[in-house]
Amino acid sequence: MATRDQCQAALERLAEQLRDVDGEHQSFDRSVSAHVPDLDVTFTGDLHDGTITGITTEPAPKAQIRLTASSDDLVALTGGELPFAKAWLSGRVKVEAGVRDLLRLRSML
Repeated sequence: MATRDQCQAALERLAEQLRDVDGEHQSFDRSVSAHVPDLDVTFTGDLHDGTITGITTEPAPKAQIRLTASSDDLVALTGGELPFAKAWLSGRVKVEAGVRDLLRLRSML
């Protein structure tokens, strides 16, 4: 089981990956949350220009992009060890977001 610190670092890597989709540096401003059931924690923060600021585990309003994954799957997903399509199709990772955000996530992962 990955630690809270490893999951927070994975969320920060996700922000960097979203910034550089298809090699283009684009601003992508969204609120993000990652629920990690095995740690019984939800990380939330604001994604802006490839960084997530204000990461907290305190209750927060519903985020625009919401991920749910085990701690190990979150770390493996952002580390490139777990293909997003495989994780999503098998139900290991759940994503709730708008259509535009889903398309961006799909192209990044």
